Amino acid sequence: MADKPSRALVLYGEGSARFVKPSETHLHAFAHRGICGLLSLTQLPPSENEDACVIWELAELLDAKEVLENCADKPLDQSNVSHTFPSVEERFMGMKAVVVTDNSAVKSLAAMLGFKVFDWNEISDSNNSSPLASGLLKLLGFEQGKLLDTNAFEFVLAHNGPANDLGNIKHMDHLVGELSSIADSEFEIEYRLHLSVVLSYGPTLENDHLNFSLLDAQAKNKDELSSLLPCQSFMMKAGKLRENVRQYCPMLVAQYQKAVTRLDTVETFSFRDFIEKSGNLIIPADRFIHEVAFKLWKAPKYGA
Repeated sequence: MADKPSRALVLYGEGSARFVKPSETHLHAFAHRGICGLLSLTQLPPSENEDACVIWELAELLDAKEVLENCADKPLDQSNVSHTFPSVEERFMGMKAVVVTDNSAVKSLAAMLGFKVFDWNEISDSNNSSPLASGLLKLLGFEQGKLLDTNAFEFVLAHNGPANDLGNIKHMDHLVGELSSIADSEFEIEYRLHLSVVLSYGPTLENDHLNFSLLDAQAKNKDELSSLLPCQSFMMKAGKLRENVRQYCPMLVAQYQKAVTRLDTVETFSFRDFIEKSGNLIIPADRFIHEVAFKLWKAPKYGA
């Protein structure tokens, strides 16, 4: 735990996990230096099509699936949000949060949840050699290597979807490289920036349940005593089994903050490395934002 609250930047690559190649060196280096894990998701409701996948998964990442369930068969806008569902500031002790995206559906969901919303071109810093990386850091109050506390956001989620060119995994890799380079060269950014890279698989394909199965995490326990093992924590909530947990295609997450995050033995940003070597193992995707908010001193600790 840091002696000061962190500022959180989450790079979310929608549908990007299956496209990571060995040539994405910045992503692999980031996974190697940080702590990695898997975020389990629930099954997409049968009534939803693949186009709804991005919104459903993002809602889980933000622990806001209830909003979509309450808005069934209604337009995705603020007028349909139940007044009993609190805003992001109300849920996390006044946390000032923003979503950066060019996706109209993601903008609608973010606004419903109380996030400020920006397009990518709105935050680009054209006076900097790394315009997008610098723009994201400015949102968090980092300028010229210093953290300015006035009017800055504490949580930034940058959505990179296949609907725009930033969804290209090479752009994602480049952005991770630029952010890491800036942070490594600036003392205050390095020690105050909590950076997460989350990649999802998007709509599932025919053999995904075989290629990206969470059951592989328990394969080494397949012996005569395996039936005595308790359910994994990602399968439980409030002492009860979670319903409709998808046992494959989790989100992949790597996180790093100097002197805060632990180190595991992951070497590459890949499902196989994460499931075999990650330090954070598997948690439900809806716990992710709570874990990050804890680093900002905006939420109690989840888990151990």
